[in-house]
Amino acid sequence: MRLSALSLIAALAVSVTTPSLAATVVALGASNTFGKGVARSQAYPEQLQAMLRAKGRSVRIVNAGINGDTTDHMLARLDGLLGRDTVAVILQPGGNDRRKGKSDTGANIEAIRAKVSARGIRLIMLPNNMLHGLPHQPDGQHLTPEGYRSLAASLAPEVEAALR
Repeated sequence: MRLSALSLIAALAVSVTTPSLAATVVALGASNTFGKGVARSQAYPEQLQAMLRAKGRSVRIVNAGINGDTTDHMLARLDGLLGRDTVAVILQPGGNDRRKGKSDTGANIEAIRAKVSARGIRLIMLPNNMLHGLPHQPDGQHLTPEGYRSLAASLAPEVEAALR
């Protein structure tokens, strides 16, 4: 009897101190995912995570943005970013393929879509035109903290749907 009571107490202690595992969303992209020109906490993945957590969502947004990244590099590193707890990937291919003369953008996006889909993960596309009309830094390409906040707010409903 004493052993089972101790086991019960230990189990309760573990359940109280072990946080529930958060779902993971991977934000895969280039400089506007990374948050070029702003503090890391002001990039849209971090702001999106804060918004969702404020709503009580147990979520971790991984900022997998790399300045200057192209879709072929995103595809090459995708497998290493996806874990068992990944429920969604937000893909922001950016304009780097075009600037660097890449012609395989469409094929790379389809390959990313296929890999994500095969694992039962939702793909959320972040098209470049979604950035139009948002506040930009003086370079005209990268968003301000307010622009990233607006972007995060526009993505929140779709990410919440993936969390269900």
